[in-house]
Amino acid sequence: MNRINKKLQENNKILSIYFSAGYPSLNDTVQIIQDLEKNGVDMIEIGLPFSDPLADGPTIQESSTQALHNGMTTQVLFDQLEKIRETVSIPLIIMGYFNPMLQYGIENFCKKCAAIGIDGLIIPDLPVDVYADSYKDIFEKYGLKNIFLITPQTSVERIHFIDSVSDAFIYMVSSASVTGSQSGFGATQEAYFKRIADMNLKNPQVIGFGINNAETFNQATQFAKGAIIGSAFIQDLTKNGTLNIATFVKSIR
Repeated sequence: MNRINKKLQENNKILSIYFSAGYPSLNDTVQIIQDLEKNGVDMIEIGLPFSDPLADGPTIQESSTQALHNGMTTQVLFDQLEKIRETVSIPLIIMGYFNPMLQYGIENFCKKCAAIGIDGLIIPDLPVDVYADSYKDIFEKYGLKNIFLITPQTSVERIHFIDSVSDAFIYMVSSASVTGSQSGFGATQEAYFKRIADMNLKNPQVIGFGINNAETFNQATQFAKGAIIGSAFIQDLTKNGTLNIATFVKSIR
């Protein structure tokens, strides 16, 4: 069984952390992953930096830009993660944009992910219908789960189509904004969370965008299987480097 599916069966209130590979320093990637697992994080999204990150807010954009300046590339990330499964057992997901994967070659990219122990991909700019028509067979060949995003504006029809194509979880964007732009959830967002929960989709939902402390984590996980923290963790890395990871995770739950 894929590690993502196993974790979804095991845990409630899953805490997933996102960070940009190669940030703050090029060679911090593996240590950050190891420290996050050691301190009780359930799942990790490893950001593959890209020069035009459309869905990312200023914090993640800046970390991606710095990571690129540091020398991060697709091949460097794969080299860094070559032996990651010797020390890390939780699910690992690469989150990135489609262009670098196309440049690497989709099948080559998927094959390499499988070889080093990546469990899934999140590709915000790959439409679900294009995936279903052209790439689903390749992903399945290598045992990779592709995670799709929904927003408050996503139609019911499209949500059901995403649910039918998916086999892990659905990334539920908390609002129609870029990452890092929220400071809490109001009645409108809670109504959206409840509306999706009441659809009884076959795939559980994990909420991202706007989760930045224990309060928003607990709000999100009232309605969903888990929540993803990105910008707040990167802000902590910017301020403290890798020295404060245990304290940061403890502050969330």
